[in-house]
Amino acid sequence: MKIWYSIIAFVVLLTVVSCNSKGEKKKENQKKKVEIPELRLTIDSTKIAAFFTAYPKLEKFQGDVFNLYKKNKSTQLWLDNKGVVEFGNTLFNKYKGLDSEGLKANFPYKEINAVFENNTDNKLSKEYTDLMISNLYFYYAEKVYRGFDEKTSISLEWLLPRKKLNYQVLTDSIFKKSTINDDKKSKMFSQYYKLRDALKQYRDIEKNGGWKNIETDEDFKSLKLGDSSTVVSQIRERLFITGDLKEDTKSQVCDSTLISAMKNYEQHHGYTPKNVILSEHINDLNIPVSDRIKTIIANMERCRWIDPDLEKGQKYIEINIPEFKLYIIEDAKIAFTSPVVVGKAMTKTVIFSGMMNNIVFSPYWNVPPSIIANEIKPGMAKNKNYLKQKNLEWNNGAVRQLPGKNNSLGLVKFLFPNSSNIYLHDTPSKSLFERESRAFSHGCVRVAKPRELAIELLKDDKQWPPARIDKAMHAGKENWYTLKKKVPVYIGYFTAWVDREGNLNFYKDIYGRDESLIKLLTEE
Repeated sequence: MKIWYSIIAFVVLLTVVSCNSKGEKKKENQKKKVEIPELRLTIDSTKIAAFFTAYPKLEKFQGDVFNLYKKNKSTQLWLDNKGVVEFGNTLFNKYKGLDSEGLKANFPYKEINAVFENNTDNKLSKEYTDLMISNLYFYYAEKVYRGFDEKTSISLEWLLPRKKLNYQVLTDSIFKKSTINDDKKSKMFSQYYKLRDALKQYRDIEKNGGWKNIETDEDFKSLKLGDSSTVVSQIRERLFITGDLKEDTKSQVCDSTLISAMKNYEQHHGYTPKNVILSEHINDLNIPVSDRIKTIIANMERCRWIDPDLEKGQKYIEINIPEFKLYIIEDAKIAFTSPVVVGKAMTKTVIFSGMMNNIVFSPYWNVPPSIIANEIKPGMAKNKNYLKQKNLEWNNGAVRQLPGKNNSLGLVKFLFPNSSNIYLHDTPSKSLFERESRAFSHGCVRVAKPRELAIELLKDDKQWPPARIDKAMHAGKENWYTLKKKVPVYIGYFTAWVDREGNLNFYKDIYGRDESLIKLLTEE
């Protein structure tokens, strides 16, 4: 029995020793884990300067990168003991998805891909890895939130005031939330987000094969209600793809449903809706989806240049040149709209902004020197009564047209001082407003509803009821009135625009401005 007791005691002793050994090892391992130092890289001005010497294509971000690390006590931002933090991976995924913003992902140094896609291939030091990701952040922010620099937009004749991108505010907001998603859609001009949604829709259409070309005979002229043709079924298929037609019945008969769908299409593509389908409408339907995508992308870029604070104004006038429309926006709603005539290709209406401060009733028209030289003097040479017949007179060495219903400015003009001498005005040539394309002026903007515009601008001024406005417009004597509150005027150029009802509109690029912008975007 003693032997058995000894054996049992020995086994118990071994068990205790073994358990203690394992426990001590476990404690030792835990102790080792705790002792692993937290990654704390020092990234100071010397290291930042050395980085930009090694990677000069990123030099424009140097000041912003320096300020970012200085604000964060010169420590790393994107790395911890496990590698790149989650926010850094989110940033890279957003960068790789730049096509959804209508942009190309082409960071100037390929090393950025190794940081995220295969860490074993990353030859950068930890400090340079952190700095490279910081530069990716500024690259992404510039591409998406600012777009091309002001010098480039001016070269494209865009003179509207540019949005000022405050990287400091932007980085504070983004790093505080550790996200670059703009769920509230507040960082950009609101039209940007609407066009981005349209881009996704049209990209999906493209992935599904786009739409077929509608084939017509050489002698095709039009289709009207009741006509039967294979062209009709092609139109149905085309309109169904973009949602202009809710159902594709495959019918070859031109019925009221198709006519209604085509009229809706025409309305949103710069045409006056008609009860017939013309060859010009077929040509428009045949514009490839790839071209429509390029147009959307070009206008998304234009949206990057606009300060979203513009939309916070209580009352302002906006004119979209390719749309040939003027709007008064008041408290974020459309208060007034009017067709307009804009400058022809040789005398383009300038893209810019100003502050409307005066309305001039029964105005003189001070004839520009170019018109005096090219039109009036040749006319006078042929006809000695030319000035009188045109209701013109010499005025201090210049020529002006007397007030009246035949005055080239009509019965009223609206002034917002600017170096291009552009303003809004009435016109005796009312028939021009019936045209679909209305680029006929010497640069100023002719308004189809000038009386109504004056009433709308002066509706809060008790001194100017409609009756007094009518009297001043027909007085035959020039009368200047200074607005009590100036009204901002923005003249823009958008060939793709999503309206307040959510409809995507396309307009003809009357000044040929899209091509050069698309080229820059696709080359980037």
